[in-house]
Amino acid sequence: CDNGSYRNRFYFVKPDGTYTFYDKHHLFTYGGEHHRYTPGEQRVEVEYAGIRILLQVCYDLRFPTFARNRGDQPYDLALYVASWPAPRRGAWDILLKARAIENQCYVAGVNRVGHDPTCQYNGGTALIDPYGIVVAQCEDECAGVVSYRLDMEALSQFREKFPVLADADSACG
Repeated sequence: CDNGSYRNRFYFVKPDGTYTFYDKHHLFTYGGEHHRYTPGEQRVEVEYAGIRILLQVCYDLRFPTFARNRGDQPYDLALYVASWPAPRRGAWDILLKARAIENQCYVAGVNRVGHDPTCQYNGGTALIDPYGIVVAQCEDECAGVVSYRLDMEALSQFREKFPVLADADSACG
């Protein structure tokens, strides 16, 4: 609760205990989120281990201009945490790849498994490289952990060789 309003908040906690948070910007009106939560107003990027990370929550995945990589210091990884239901899983898989390709970055999508009274969740946790290729993933329907070493040198070389970000629209939300 923040001054009488509730936020759908993502905490990024570093090993030393320091943290940054991001309040979900795009509320899921179809599920009634706008009746219970106040939207966040800021994009949030953090740096950890020399990697710039964009923090995003669930439905934010459907809004590419909000996640658009911009500026002289682009983020290297977009991190999406979600409760994305099984019936819309196909969109989850495609949109994660699209965000990686259009932003020339790695994308980590972390989705839940299990069920609640209204939905079934089958996972889909994956790491996608800047070419849109799934390089690591968890098994569907199972809680799990995925690990992958980001190749920052290869990312830098790709961005230098094919400078898509330099041609991006400058008036992105």
